Amino acid sequence: MTNAKAIDDDPGSLHAKAWAEEYELIDRQLSSLGLMAMQELQLVCGQTVLDVGCGTGQTLLQLAERVGDKGLVIGVDIAGRLLEVAARRTKELGQVKLIEADAQTLDLPPDSVDALFSRFGVMSFDDPVAAFSNFRRLLKPDGRLAFICWQALQKNELDRFPLVAAGFRSASNESPFSFADPTHVQGILAAAGLNDIVMTPHEELVTSGDVEAMTRVLLKVGPLGKIIRENPVTHSTVEPKLRKALASLGDPAKVQLTASIWVVKARA
Repeated sequence: MTNAKAIDDDPGSLHAKAWAEEYELIDRQLSSLGLMAMQELQLVCGQTVLDVGCGTGQTLLQLAERVGDKGLVIGVDIAGRLLEVAARRTKELGQVKLIEADAQTLDLPPDSVDALFSRFGVMSFDDPVAAFSNFRRLLKPDGRLAFICWQALQKNELDRFPLVAAGFRSASNESPFSFADPTHVQGILAAAGLNDIVMTPHEELVTSGDVEAMTRVLLKVGPLGKIIRENPVTHSTVEPKLRKALASLGDPAKVQLTASIWVVKARA
């Protein structure tokens, strides 16, 4: 018999639970970043696009608007809890299809998608070359790929500031920043058979809203959120430190931190 508590205590399940609880605030923070990669795809009505790591579905809604009723948006995510939210949000859209799977081994027909998109959903594959080779297999001969990924933790105020405010020197997991080195990423994509690889750095002030909203989000997701999820006893100590630090930034009604990302695009 499966131990339900063990499943709920799994780090991946804890992350998905936190994300599902705060998805509206997280969407506000990340939406404009994801749209930068989406624009690179130059989608038109009737096309098929794959959203890798679609999460709670904001990007599915944005992609569906671009490909229209005649198009198809396939959202894949390994977290069933997040797909439940995505399903509720897209239930009126017949052009959206959801798949619970590891995108690295996603079994779709070859040459079946016009474009592949991801908003921070491609940095944690066990074998990234295998994953992108599979994506290359799925893309049509003229297919396009575009995604965003984080630059280094040291360059991301959005992730570094909460850690410092809470008194932590480093993140407990560096995998979200595994694509920080452009040479490393270009090597992966080239090895997977992708061409015309371009990586563009981008920095932008992002927000989830006021001090309360940003405190809630940063205590649940990101590097600090991971530490708190796995060590909940620290929450009561960290929360007032973070709240005070965020309040000191300026306008308490709109707390902004800089996000540093790569906008990556390539062709099949």
